[in-house]
Amino acid sequence: MEELSGIDASFLYLETAKIPMHIGGVAILEGSLKFDDFRQYVNERIHTVERLTQKLVTVPLSLDRPYWVEDPDFDINMHLHRTALPRPGGWKELRYLASRLFSQQLNRDRPLWEFIFVEGVDNIPQVPKGSVALISKVHHSGFDGKSGADLMTMLFDVSPTPRPPKPAVAKEKQEIPGLVGLMAKSAYNFISRPTKLPGLLWDTGKATLKAGYMTRAQGIKMPTMPFNAPKTRFNDTVEMERVWNSAILDIHRVKALRKVVDGATLNDVILAICAGALRRYLLEKGELPDKPLVAMVPVSTRTAEEKNAMGNQVSAMFVQLATDLEDPIKRLEKIQINTMVGKLYQDAIDAKSLMGYAELIPFGLAGVAARFYSRAAISKHHSPLFNVVITNVPGPQIPIYLAGHKLIVNMGTAPIFDGMGLIMPICSYNGTLTISPTSSANLMPDLDLFTRYIRESANELELAVQEKLAGRAALDALMKDE
Repeated sequence: MEELSGIDASFLYLETAKIPMHIGGVAILEGSLKFDDFRQYVNERIHTVERLTQKLVTVPLSLDRPYWVEDPDFDINMHLHRTALPRPGGWKELRYLASRLFSQQLNRDRPLWEFIFVEGVDNIPQVPKGSVALISKVHHSGFDGKSGADLMTMLFDVSPTPRPPKPAVAKEKQEIPGLVGLMAKSAYNFISRPTKLPGLLWDTGKATLKAGYMTRAQGIKMPTMPFNAPKTRFNDTVEMERVWNSAILDIHRVKALRKVVDGATLNDVILAICAGALRRYLLEKGELPDKPLVAMVPVSTRTAEEKNAMGNQVSAMFVQLATDLEDPIKRLEKIQINTMVGKLYQDAIDAKSLMGYAELIPFGLAGVAARFYSRAAISKHHSPLFNVVITNVPGPQIPIYLAGHKLIVNMGTAPIFDGMGLIMPICSYNGTLTISPTSSANLMPDLDLFTRYIRESANELELAVQEKLAGRAALDALMKDE
């Protein structure tokens, strides 16, 4: 048995019927892969990711966090589903199907994942007719973006010829613990957890001193803190129906935009593209705040030794998106400074050690508080923690294959919740960069329009960069002539 960590359990606290807490995405595979071949392929490899055959066992009265246990009744057929797009089998039909499936909660009585095999992908530009899509859903309590990438390692190969699956090691069948065993474990946890508090307080004190030194002695302004973001339409209560879409960009063109700002990273450029789309979307509705919007950017705290560990090992960095600036290059310059400051404070406060406070939260109390927060619509009555989540999961820049079929494009999704109704996962793969907003239909019924603005924001920034670089080149040429 493996107890959920505090941060993993938080994704169970937040979950309700209208707030499913899974991550996943939509992948499109080239060629007519057969469903039976796909099922056999997954079945031969599923033992390499232990979380896929484990389910949750809940402590009576939710007095403590649940445990992962091997599911004695595991049946892969309960997790692999088959469907087909209605004609004409285009992008509109695929994104509607994905939106509907992402609206549905996973069944907690079995391992928390599903793959939906979608046939009839016949009318998407640059996708061969008869290709298939794979819609994936895995619960956030068991996977974060990095461990989700490890799941992709199980599914995909770097060659069209699949590597032989690792032999399965027979596992001793374990009985699911009964009431007495679970209560005994919980009692031990209640006694042992408070002993961690002195160490956490010591780490917090050191972090506070470091942050204070950076502010006073080095003159580095503190990054945005939670509950300081302006109110927007994204920061309201969400309803059950999800909306999903994706903008597909050329990663080489996006990377080229870094050269206009010294020290800018690919992630800075992505944030600037998202900021441009958010600014235009809100400006056209007459809802753009005077204060810049704030993005929560997840930062992995996973070490090399924890590379293949499941669960969530992330912290959060808050970045102002400079949506108050009209000029796209000035916006990128400001975001580059904001992310640099955010990273300095991340290093100073040792985010991994501060995550330990999540271990002290009583599971039952946290669950009750989260449900009350949702039912009472408390998110309407306070300033947002932040406005939007923008999370980047880098992928391989070479072609990869599932059962011999090339992955054409990979697009992500992640959960939203009351007070945070827009998330924008970014996935890079083999020359493509996808930005895939997920929202609630009551907050962003025109998400397709916003997705178009993401593409147009990238084009706007590219044009501005080209003009500025051309101006620099002309000035350099003039200086040489003189």
